[in-house]
Parts: sequence; structure tokens; C-alpha cells
Amino acid sequence: MSGADKPITPPLEHLPAEDAPTPVMKGIEAIRDTWKRLPMKPGVYRMIGADGEVLYVGKAKSLKNRVGQYAQGRGHTNAIYRMIHQTMSMEVIVTATETEALLLETNMIKRLRPRYNVLMRDDKSFPFIAIRTDHVTPVLQKHRGAKSFKGKFYGPFASAGAVNRTLNTLQKAFLLRSCSDSTFSGRTRPCMLYQIKRCSAPCTGLVNEGEYAALVKDSMDFLEGRSVELQDRLAVEMRESAEKLEFEHAARLRNRIRALASVRASQGINPHTFDEADVFALHVEGGQSCMQVFFFRAGQNWGNRAYFPRHGGEETPEDIMGAFIAQFYDDREPPKLILSNIEPTDRELLEEALCIRAECKVEIRKPERGEKREIVDAVLLNAREALGRRMAETGSVAKLLDGVAEVFGLSQRPERIEVYDNSHIQGTNALGAMIVAGPEGFTKNQYRKFNMKSEEFDGDDFAMMKAMIRRRFARMLSEREEPSPLVGEGWEGGRSDAQSSDSVTADRPPPPAPAPQGAGGAVADGGVDFSKERDEPERDSKFGAWPDLVLIDGGDGQLNAALEALDELGLKNRITIAGIAKGVDRDAGRERFFIPGKPAFRLDEKSPVLYYLQRLRDEAHRFAIGAHRGKRSAGIAKNPLDEIGGIGPARKRALLDRFGSARGVSRAALAELEAVEGVNKELAKRIYDFFHDNKR
Repeated sequence: MSGADKPITPPLEHLPAEDAPTPVMKGIEAIRDTWKRLPMKPGVYRMIGADGEVLYVGKAKSLKNRVGQYAQGRGHTNAIYRMIHQTMSMEVIVTATETEALLLETNMIKRLRPRYNVLMRDDKSFPFIAIRTDHVTPVLQKHRGAKSFKGKFYGPFASAGAVNRTLNTLQKAFLLRSCSDSTFSGRTRPCMLYQIKRCSAPCTGLVNEGEYAALVKDSMDFLEGRSVELQDRLAVEMRESAEKLEFEHAARLRNRIRALASVRASQGINPHTFDEADVFALHVEGGQSCMQVFFFRAGQNWGNRAYFPRHGGEETPEDIMGAFIAQFYDDREPPKLILSNIEPTDRELLEEALCIRAECKVEIRKPERGEKREIVDAVLLNAREALGRRMAETGSVAKLLDGVAEVFGLSQRPERIEVYDNSHIQGTNALGAMIVAGPEGFTKNQYRKFNMKSEEFDGDDFAMMKAMIRRRFARMLSEREEPSPLVGEGWEGGRSDAQSSDSVTADRPPPPAPAPQGAGGAVADGGVDFSKERDEPERDSKFGAWPDLVLIDGGDGQLNAALEALDELGLKNRITIAGIAKGVDRDAGRERFFIPGKPAFRLDEKSPVLYYLQRLRDEAHRFAIGAHRGKRSAGIAKNPLDEIGGIGPARKRALLDRFGSARGVSRAALAELEAVEGVNKELAKRIYDFFHDNKR
């Protein structure tokens, strides 16, 4: 029987006890088995690995034809051969049209982050400027997220910094309030913003409703692209005021004109041939790429952002551009015009999908001449320079990591370094912190906090470090499905997404299988040898990832505590671990390093490797302290009354008004509690018992 004719193996629990299990199909056999039942219809297919990991998501105009290309088993690149070999099963969703397939594929790629797809790494939302009109006195503010209130929204801006700079100038020019409604209603005299001429103080009536409404309209005119007309009108009003000898009013108008001019001057490129567009420019070099995105709204440049998408070395620029644009607008509203230096793959299909999302016509254009071409060229220059800086930084970091490997006796450059620190005040609000760093800098989406319970360490720093290390690596073994005497212990302070399937042997785990990626919705082409590549350590395996180096913020005591935890897990000789202790008098540059079985040592005070290790230690300390302060603030905000059933906001307010604080409530007699409005005898008894019978 040929491989294509073999039946799918039923689940083991359905087999008779005396029957031996049929070998599970893998690779091209599994693909051919799925291919036999596929329709000639559009849809989305997923290739699934041995541990349930989604390897690749693709779309197809005809599922039968598309998957048939994989089922042929020839003519593929090394990357595709590797993906086919790792495939254990396929899942298919049939759609009505190819456009629906593209939209579904994009959504799945962003959600599942398959290793063989082009991935846009940054999912941060873009900030907007909002003028809230749900209050009689509109407010000017920065906004992210859902547009859940009535008002005008202007954006997107490339960064919070771009928004803040524009808001700062708008406050100078239009003097709109930026305070909350509660602050506004509680003011009896103007705040500092009025004193420094950033607000017209509508809260105290220093500007009447008509004048304030005119300021709001002027700010909307500016943000909607009518800035030139606005400046001309203000110039006329300034001259008229000067002729009437109203010099103070003329000076205010002059300052407003200057502020508006400064905004346009700082924006650099301001187009004349279109009002609204996003401009994409891709530069590829040395297997890496940079995508620069510029935002133009209301005829103004509202900033730019650089992206470095993840992809294999065989993807064409057209594939990268198409996959990136599709993912970029998966959760954002596209403008009517998109300019790019490269025409994306399936441009017409992509336009149709974006039209559905925007509910209007969207055009993707590669300009050949004129102002649009000049703007695209300027954006491309930014992409080229950004990629050059990144490659230079990566090269310098690579040298530093080589130095780290030499200092700590690693056999190869570390791809994943974990640094641990803890923070507490006399045992209260104890919190441990883990940061992760690698060739691309700090991997902040893998930072983790560990909420430590007092019974775990009883105020002992060494015991706290031991508990944190034990918890982290027990979780790692659990995700990697390795036996451990402590797997299953309680764990807090983080989350895990996908699991890692890497096996571990001898003293160190082998590098994970290389994972070049294919473009979204397309089979990768080209013939690149990936045999020496390593998969990105920061893929979705959060706690399943094996660190190349663990650094403990502390000396011999903390290091030995961490070693005890690793020994209990059977990992003592399988994890490279070291301690970094502050120098004499806590002087930076005089740190001592501790490695198990070796005497403490120091590095040259001018060593670049020392500076790098100091940065890692300081980042861990910063993260631990910040998380500890947040936990402490949350604890301060908690009130014991919140733990008593039957006490809502109104009764809580009545109790605090009567007794001043939760401590005052705890000291009150039962009769006094019963006298509070809204508190009956049963609730009064419950409150009294909570503070007197339940001593905590």
C-alpha cells in the first residue's frame, strides 16, 4: 500500500487492547492523506507539528492545488523540506472567497505566530489625539484603544512622543484644557497650566463658552489640515488687534501663529498632492529587512516607525511587503491611499481585503514619478539607514556576547541570558523578577514577575532566591515534559503561550531545529542552507526556553541558594549559572563575579563586557523595583472593608465618613456600627466579627 493510501491512525484509546498501535503518519504522508479529501475551493490551511505547534498558515485560491504542491515532495527549498518533514497533521478551513481566506490567514498568523511565516514583530497600538465632546467644555487628550466616548479622533501618530510634542504645541496655541472632568469640576482657582499659558482656565470662567468654543474649532481646523488657512486668518486678526491698540490680544495671536508654524516645521515632509496616506518602504540586506512606515494625515507628517519583520532568507521583497501590509492592517483601519516602494504580492487581492475592512476604496500604489515618488524615496532612505544602524548594533552586541561566552566558559555565543533579582521591604510585598536578553537586546515580552509568599522565604533573601529559581525551572521542565521531583508545584507571576518540544540530552540541550519562515500565504522559494542557523530563542515558548546563561544579582549566598534549587530539580550541572555582586562600597566597575567551583574574580573596569553585564544587572534591578512599587501601591489602595460581604461603595463611604478610616471602623462598638445609615443589625454584626473574631 502506498503512503498516500494509508488510513489515518485512530486515537490510541479507541484501539483494542490486544492490537499494536499503527505508526503515526508524518511529513509528506500526512500531507498527502489530507490532500486526498480537499476541495477545489478557497480557504486557509495550517501545518501542525508534533507537539501541536502551528508551523505555517497559508491561504489558497484552490486548497486542492495548493496543498498538492507540498504533496509532490520535490522542487522545494531547504526551509520547505524542513517544514514538510516536521508536519504531523493539517487543519483546513474552507471560505467563500479568496479575499475571506486572506483576511482569515492574516488574523491567524498574528494570533498563532507560526515559525515559518513572515511575522510583524510589533503589535503595539498607535496613539491618537482626541478632543472629547461629551462634556460641555471639550478636553484635549492623548488616546489609545477603543473609541468608546463621543469626540473627534486624529491619528494615528507613530509614537507617544509624537503625540506629546503635538499636544504640547496645541496647548500653547489653543489653550484647551487637558484635565479630567473631576479635576475640572473641583477647581476654584486656575491651575499651573494657566499660569504658564497652556490653558485658558475655563474651569473658573476666565474664558467664556463662546470664546472657548472658538478655540476648539480652531484646533479642529488645524488637526483636519486647514492649518494654512487658519494661520492666514489669525494673521489678519493679529493685525486688526494691533491697529486697535489691543496689543495684549495681538501678542497672544502672534504666539499662536508661531506655535502652529513650529509644528509644521518640525514635521519635515508635508505633501501637497495628497492629504491622507501611509507610506511603506522596505529595504533588504544580508538576510535582514527593515520596513519604514510614515503616517500622513490632514496633509501633515504625523511621524514614522521602523519595523524589522521576521522571515527566512529566501522570501522575495514582494512576499515580505504583501505579508507585512496584510498583518499591519489586521486590527487597524487603513487609509484610502497606501504608497510603497515595492508592489506587494497579490496586490489586487490585498486591496479588495482592505476595502472590506475600511468600507471604502483603498488603493495600493507604487509611484514612478512626482512628489509621491520623492516621498517614497525619502522613506526608503530612512529604512536603509535604520537597517544599517540595527546591523551595526547587532554586530557590536555579537562581540559583547562572544566576550560573555569567554568570561563564563560557554561553548558558544549565548542566545538567551536570564537575570534574576528580588525586592521586598522587611519581607512584605515580596516580588522576584526575571529579565531576558539576547542578540537583539532586551526581550521585554518575556520579562516575568514572581509573587513570593512569606512562607516561602520568611524574610530570608537567600531562601527567596531559591524559591524563585525553583519555581521558574520547575515550570520549564513541566513545559518541556521532562520528569522533575518538583513539577506541579504552584507557580505565579507569569503566563505561558506555546510549549517547547526540544529534547534535552547530556549536559546541555542541543540547539533547536532551525526555523526559516515562508511568506504569508506563499510557498517559500530559493535554496539556502540553514544547517548552522538557530531558531529564535524568544519564540512563543516562554518558560519552556532553555537559557544559555543565568545571572543572579548577588554574591555567594544567592548563588548557592540558586544552585540548591537547581540541584533539587536535577539541573545543577546542566545550567550555566553565575552571580554578580556589587563592588566594594557598591561602586560600579568593582563588581565581583562568582562561578560554582571557582574563586571570585573581577573584570577590568574599562571592559566593554563589564559594562554590558552591568546593564543587564541594572535592568533586572529596575524591573524588580518597579514591580515591587506597583505591588506596594496596590496593597496600599486595598481596604479591609472590601473583604466583607454586603459592603458596597455606598455603605463603604458611609462607614468611612462616620469613622474616618478602616482602623476607626475596626475600633467601633457594635451599637455604633448599627447607627450608620444603611447598616442593619446583621451587617453590623458581620463587620464587628470580621475585625474582632477573625484576627489576621
